[in-house]
Amino acid sequence: MSATTTQRNTRELAFRESDGLAVALLWHPHEDAVTISVVDDCTDDRFEIEVERRRALDAFYHPFAYAGPEARRLVCV
Repeated sequence: MSATTTQRNTRELAFRESDGLAVALLWHPHEDAVTISVVDDCTDDRFEIEVERRRALDAFYHPFAYAGPEARRLVCV
């Protein structure tokens, strides 16, 4: 399966943006996986983490609590 096909199958379930930080809650039906994508527009840094479905909404609102320590330094100050 190509990257284009994979992207086409991905569903954005929620999106929010504030102070240059964009957070998306994504569902990948082919893998039946949920990920959180975070993009910092100030630094152009980004990360994506897979989360348990039962924690998806919490991770969407608190992505840095679910990310490793390296992701916590990405926020603009």
